Amino acid sequence: GPRCDLYKNIIDYGCSAAAVITAQSTINISLQQSQVSPQQVSMSFLPGEEKLVDVQVFAPTKGPLDLYILMDFSNSMADDLDNLKSMGKELASLVKQLSDDYTIGFGKFVDKVIEPQTDMRPIKLQQPWPNSDPPFSFKNVIKLTNDLDAFTRDLQKERISGNLDAPEGGFDAILQAAVCGDKIGWRAHSTHLLVFSTESAFHYESDGANVLSGILQRNDELCHLNADGNYTHDINQDYPSIPTLVRLLGKHNIIPIFAVTAHSYTYYEKLKDYFPIAEVGLLQEDSSNILQLMDDAFKNIRSKMSIRAEDRPKAFETQFLSTNGSVGKFQMLLKAQRMSNEQPVCQMDPDEKQGTMRVKPTTFNAAVNVKASILCPTCDCEKVDKADRCYGNGDLVCGKCQCYGGWVSTFCNCSVSTSAKDTSQCIQPGTTEPCSGRGDCLECGTCVCYNPEQFEGPYCQWDKTQCQRYGGFLCNDRGSCSMGRCVCSEGWQGSACECSKSNQTCLDSKGGVCNGQGECVCGRCKCNDPTKMTSTCEPNFEAQLGVCEGTRSCVQCQAWKTGEKKEKDKCDECPFKITLVDELKEREKVLDSCSFRDEDDDCTYYYTVENPKDPLVKFLDVQVLEKKECPPASLLWLLPLLLFLLLLLALLLLCCWKYCACCKSLCQSCLALLPCCGRGRMVGFKEDEYLLRQSLLTSDHLDTPMVRTGPPKGTDVVRWKVTDNVHRSPNHPQALIKPNPKETIQFPISLRLNRMFSENLSRPDSRDAEQLRKEVADNLNEVYKQIPGAQKVQKTAFRMQRNAGKRQDYAIMDTVLSAPRSSYPDIVKLTEKNVQSGNVHDLKVVPGYYTVATDRGAIEFQEGVESVDVHVPLFVKDEDDEKKQLLVEAVDVPIGIAEIGKRLVNITIIKEHATNIFSFLQPAYTYSRQDGVANIPISREIIEDGRTQVTYRTRDLTAKDKKDYVTVEGDLSYAPGETQKIVPVRLLELGEKDGLLEDKQVKQFVMDLSNPREGAKLGPGTIKFSPGETEKNINASSPGGHLHSPENLKAKATGPRSIRLNWDPLSGNPMGYKVKYWIYGDPEKDAQVLDVKTPQAELTNLYPYCDYEMRVCGYNAIGDGYDTDMVSCQTLEDVPGEPGRLAFNVISPTVTQVSWAEPAETNGNITAYEVIYTPIDDARKPVGPAKKVKIDNPKKRMLLIENLQNAQTYQYKVRAMNSIGWGPFKDATINLASQPVRPLSIPIIPDIPIVDAEAGDEYDSYLMYSNEVLKSPTGSKTPSVSGDGGSATRNLSASSSPMSTLSSNYRGAGGSFTTETSTTYMSGAGKMDGSNYIETNLTQFIVMISNSILTLVCLCHPSDARLSPGVPDTPSRLVFSALGPTALKVSWQEPHCEKDILGYCVLYQLLSGGEMKRINVTNPAENSVIIQDLLPNHSYLFKVKGQSQEGWGPEREGVITIESAVDPKSPLSPMPGSPFTLSTPSAPGPLVFTALSPDSLQLSWEKPRKPNGDILGYVVTCEQLHGGGDVRSFQVNGDSSETSLTVPNLTENIPYKFKVQARTTQGFGPEREGIITIESQDGSKMNPTDKALDIN
Repeated sequence: GPRCDLYKNIIDYGCSAAAVITAQSTINISLQQSQVSPQQVSMSFLPGEEKLVDVQVFAPTKGPLDLYILMDFSNSMADDLDNLKSMGKELASLVKQLSDDYTIGFGKFVDKVIEPQTDMRPIKLQQPWPNSDPPFSFKNVIKLTNDLDAFTRDLQKERISGNLDAPEGGFDAILQAAVCGDKIGWRAHSTHLLVFSTESAFHYESDGANVLSGILQRNDELCHLNADGNYTHDINQDYPSIPTLVRLLGKHNIIPIFAVTAHSYTYYEKLKDYFPIAEVGLLQEDSSNILQLMDDAFKNIRSKMSIRAEDRPKAFETQFLSTNGSVGKFQMLLKAQRMSNEQPVCQMDPDEKQGTMRVKPTTFNAAVNVKASILCPTCDCEKVDKADRCYGNGDLVCGKCQCYGGWVSTFCNCSVSTSAKDTSQCIQPGTTEPCSGRGDCLECGTCVCYNPEQFEGPYCQWDKTQCQRYGGFLCNDRGSCSMGRCVCSEGWQGSACECSKSNQTCLDSKGGVCNGQGECVCGRCKCNDPTKMTSTCEPNFEAQLGVCEGTRSCVQCQAWKTGEKKEKDKCDECPFKITLVDELKEREKVLDSCSFRDEDDDCTYYYTVENPKDPLVKFLDVQVLEKKECPPASLLWLLPLLLFLLLLLALLLLCCWKYCACCKSLCQSCLALLPCCGRGRMVGFKEDEYLLRQSLLTSDHLDTPMVRTGPPKGTDVVRWKVTDNVHRSPNHPQALIKPNPKETIQFPISLRLNRMFSENLSRPDSRDAEQLRKEVADNLNEVYKQIPGAQKVQKTAFRMQRNAGKRQDYAIMDTVLSAPRSSYPDIVKLTEKNVQSGNVHDLKVVPGYYTVATDRGAIEFQEGVESVDVHVPLFVKDEDDEKKQLLVEAVDVPIGIAEIGKRLVNITIIKEHATNIFSFLQPAYTYSRQDGVANIPISREIIEDGRTQVTYRTRDLTAKDKKDYVTVEGDLSYAPGETQKIVPVRLLELGEKDGLLEDKQVKQFVMDLSNPREGAKLGPGTIKFSPGETEKNINASSPGGHLHSPENLKAKATGPRSIRLNWDPLSGNPMGYKVKYWIYGDPEKDAQVLDVKTPQAELTNLYPYCDYEMRVCGYNAIGDGYDTDMVSCQTLEDVPGEPGRLAFNVISPTVTQVSWAEPAETNGNITAYEVIYTPIDDARKPVGPAKKVKIDNPKKRMLLIENLQNAQTYQYKVRAMNSIGWGPFKDATINLASQPVRPLSIPIIPDIPIVDAEAGDEYDSYLMYSNEVLKSPTGSKTPSVSGDGGSATRNLSASSSPMSTLSSNYRGAGGSFTTETSTTYMSGAGKMDGSNYIETNLTQFIVMISNSILTLVCLCHPSDARLSPGVPDTPSRLVFSALGPTALKVSWQEPHCEKDILGYCVLYQLLSGGEMKRINVTNPAENSVIIQDLLPNHSYLFKVKGQSQEGWGPEREGVITIESAVDPKSPLSPMPGSPFTLSTPSAPGPLVFTALSPDSLQLSWEKPRKPNGDILGYVVTCEQLHGGGDVRSFQVNGDSSETSLTVPNLTENIPYKFKVQARTTQGFGPEREGIITIESQDGSKMNPTDKALDIN
């Protein structure tokens, strides 16, 4: 049995207690006075044991300090040296300020004294520049000393030197300063700072920039300073490499400070990232700020203190835990491994399983020396000489036989001499090959298998891959193969581990096991009667014939004793009993409602089926209606009578045909001659001709009567048509114009509905009229959609038809269908067909009446009707001739026996000269609102004096009735000689909100004149009233022939990149139409314009799933007409684009974390992602199967993949899916073995760009991070996939917001970029179920300026998904509108809430601080407030939140500034009439986190794109995301393009929230937030050069 185990297990295995050896680990601690405590720890471990050690670091404010200044002495640094010499006193003061125990030294460097670095001419070797020293590589000038006077005195003696090329040999100097500790003077227990000052870049190992590359040997990393401090091997060896410097400076505890000028700042900024702790400062050209730079750098270094373990033996793992967040206190977790590289630690070399490691702060030299060793004890076991168990051929030691010489095998029962060549003992009975052909046969029949990982057994007869499989998996992947059979994991059983011991999969809908009708076998129900049962042995009527059909026969036999189971024995087999009731439950409340006809009595019976309420009852609850429904008595006696009547009718028809040959047809003869054999009916027009004067017309139709003579019984339908302009000859100019067959024109259509007319239908705004109008439109659109190019019907109205007999009370429907001119015959044919059938789709119509295209139709004479009016259109147009003629013709009688008598009627319309002309006196009128009334004069020009009238009416454009004015309408009557009337229009004062506007929108309303009487005519155009130059005036101007705005503009998306527009055609002969369209959020001035000639347009090449806004206007020779109101429409979804760049976080050579960005073009809502990874060869061809992982939660753009093949190249492909389907793949190829491991892993989630609205473009690179850390169970063979997290996030639809959630609407240069983003995080270390889920919102600002109204829109995501039920979400949209230099309107979009919103709260204060002001909005219908007490040119922070009865919801924040010109003498007083604009300072760039150790990280960010002032520095705050611990703040000075900060003393597995805020001359800007968690996954020493690989 096992030799090493827990004490209890060893006793259970049968070992005696006396024979058990117990090994005990130890720990000894030694304390002395030092910067660290303790100083010495001795520990012993058992394999697998781990221990915690408390380490405390004492960081006195003025601890020991060694400061070594290393300065570039090339000629360009001459002024820098002079300044440093003059700063002797200031330098001394600074050093004393930094430490009470200090030393200071000085060194200088130039470059290697060899070509091409140095001019090797003798004269230049003596003095390269005037008044300079000879060239040199490095010299230690002043050894570290505490004598500041001597330091200053020796520094004055130094002179500048020089070289040729720009890069300097500073790396040689740094290395010598590090390794020559005694000669430089570094002390053992002090902080070592090396200030490196230069204005040039650096040479490094094999940099290829000179002929030395590849010629000189590598740097030996040894000290080569002579007695004078000169570096002697500069021409013999190469420069050191960057990793060498990093390693050596870390080894000797030296922290570099790079003080460099702007020429080389970027080089050293990148170099700094390679060091665990380093600082870079921007040096002035003359180094005048070097002391301030050193002071700032030293303070930053003190804030970056972290701890690390050095010289760690291979058998140990270390991990550092911060305790209580206290600075200087750490906990070290030290663990002894059991195995290392698949080798037991007790079998490792002694130096790999024991040793002394140094645990030290990065800024100190002092360390805790931890002497650790692993106990591998051996026991003095019991020994039995010549034991019987060993057949007397060996000793029994610790339970095992130790054989004497010449004897082998487990029990020493095999002689070497007799069995060495005998292989028969290796042959399994029944086989012929030794060791089954899978191994070698050794002495005494011992088989050694070739591949022990695959073959096992005494004869190697068992193959570990040949056990039973289930579902294609060996042992169902729920066990292991051993000795030819599956050894199942806990909870599984069966020959292939296919059976679960749990009965959870056998539970029925009531919670029982197999419904009591079977037993649970292997995780499945084995039912007594499986043919009629579900998988849980419940009655399965649906699987048979359906619930009703499955219960039919049982209901029939139990209730009525009929049917196929009416025999008692069959009926007793039914699995349920019925209940007879007087009334059945409603269908919605039961499982199913059934009815069947009983064949025995032809009656219908009804019953319901539902599941039982009692969970213990296993059968259905069936309730049967006690009373059947039977048909009435038989009507067979009617058959003889019907046969007799049919024979009599046939005889009568035969007589008619025989004796009435004078009639034209059999049908007409019979019906006409039955009463008296008299004459038949005649129909025709009553009048021959009409003479009409156009000036006297009051309608565009003429009702001309058609009469019927003869017997009035029966029905006749007469079809008619009308022809316009019959007076014109074929050569008339108008007749020669060929119309465009593809032109869309209007076809009026009239039908008689099978519905009575009511007074409500005459009122278009009534509910009855609206419902009937919708019903008509739905059915007619369904019928006419088969006409190519046909649009939806419009202008539907209802009326009555006079003189229609019994059907004159039926409703006549008039509507207009727009379709191509060429579709006219198809429309006529389709209309006649549907009218004759009595149905237009599902709309009931009465045959006999219709009108199509105004020039033809049909009327119906009902029984008893002698006269019907024909509704004839007159086609009156301005371009008509002075005298025009129309011809109306009765075409035929398709239904009825009447003949057509008077077939034609002529209509003549004569244009007359007007007797009077009504018009306006002038083209424009201006009135002040303060006047209260606009008096509009209407002039009458008299041609023939007399009385006359005209109608007037106002209507809205941008001015609104009851808001800007009061509408008026009526008739003006002019007496003889009267030439002018005044129409007063009341003007209204501005409201309180509108009164704040100084630059107003255009306000217009229109006055129309119509219906002139007594021969009068109208002058040209209507009158429009619009504002003047100031906001208090309303102008009136005549359009002078400008076209009105088109009506009924409709937009419909026809595809992902197209929208179709339709509108009503304009009267007045427009030359065409202009369609303006733009992306929602863009200014209208940037709209694209499409010119079309017909009242429809197709917008193409649009962006998918994008909101567009549109207007339409007509134009003629005068110019553009008036625009329609704006309409919006969203294009349809399309497949998404490829995901953003892939990023890999390499955990180990077989484990990686792949993440990706959301597609730049989502083209809809992303619903899932698919990841495919395939092993490939160098030719990128697959060498193994591809594996797919589908991630159903689109917010989880990350996948942890384990158990990859070591050193194998993989191709990774990712694609996104929305409701349309899958998009294209984004792929990348990587071999993990070639990448650095990142043991202290920060999971990376690249996200969509964070857009700075004022910058107008996205950042070139971006990485966003979360605290989401994914793990797999130990030994898992399946990849870890982030779970759905239980998100309760609400997605906004297009109807609730113009921008769809999680979508990007982008247009190229010169356009706009509008994005909504969210990054999702899982909180809490170790909570891998994702139940605690939050969402962090990233806000963008988009400034829109339209019609001088400035609006700032904050587009945001729905808020925190952790909210309690009933608490409002964050308001999803925040809008700022500037009303003046000190007034602002703040509005928001109603947040989602499961309960009613009770009100809102608006908080605001100056961004720089001050009193927080509060406005309570108690009316939930109001979603805006006006604030008038703001200061100009000051930034404000606004917060808005909603309230329900469950409490207040989270806040939506926004920062805004109203910029305007102010009085120089009074900065808080804006200049009267000065313009004002909205602006918002931009936040710092995206936050980038880099792990340095388990409890420290480096945070970096980019400079704000528009900082709103000069940047003075930054404020960084750090706090735990879920509370606990103190809020820490850091001050960072400088305004470089990229800034970084090292944050120490963090606690791993705890999510932190970081905020970075720029401090400018104007105050503080907005914050950039980021959330991060450091989780240590591998305790090995961190390589500072490790980086997460990022592939585009």
